[in-house]
Amino acid sequence: MLDTHIRPYIDPHLKRAAAWIFKRGLRADHMTWLGLAFGAFAAFFLLYQSYYVALLLIALNRMADGLDGPLARLESRNGSDAGAFLDIVFDFFIYAGLPFCMAAGIDTKTAWAATSFLLLGVTLSGVAFLAHAVIAAKRGRESTTQGQKGMYYAGGLMEGTETVIFLCLICLFPLYYVGIASVFGLLCLVTAMGRIGRALVDYA
Repeated sequence: MLDTHIRPYIDPHLKRAAAWIFKRGLRADHMTWLGLAFGAFAAFFLLYQSYYVALLLIALNRMADGLDGPLARLESRNGSDAGAFLDIVFDFFIYAGLPFCMAAGIDTKTAWAATSFLLLGVTLSGVAFLAHAVIAAKRGRESTTQGQKGMYYAGGLMEGTETVIFLCLICLFPLYYVGIASVFGLLCLVTAMGRIGRALVDYA
């Protein structure tokens, strides 16, 4: 929901940073894998309840995720299919892995229950997103409302910006993890329903 409003402010900075990095030999695939490494280390620190270190690593992960797209377009106008594939796969690894490790670190029944509910919402929202992209590609549809993407991007209530806010909140307020995760999971389910409804209208 917020991505469309924030992108005009952050995209110019990402493009400038990507151009500077590109001149120094770092490529999009390097940045994608670097982002995965940051995310994996963040999960490790969440597991051991080092929340501020995890917060820093999550910020680095999201920065890398924002930079790999502009880097890919510097290499090739439309980026690469392999890069787009890895980008979305790694994103969902982070979206699922970080809450899982958070729950494992807290290790209470309520934390596991909230995380299970959260992952249900993330899974349904993600499946609806990817299924929408498959059908859109089959029909030759494109979307640029969230910037240039490697696949069709079906927006919704919970997008990248909201996910970053959620991840920051659980690091800053770990004692309230169960409530925060439950609310986020519910909003992800609402997002999934919205994407399903939109697809049924678009592809009827």
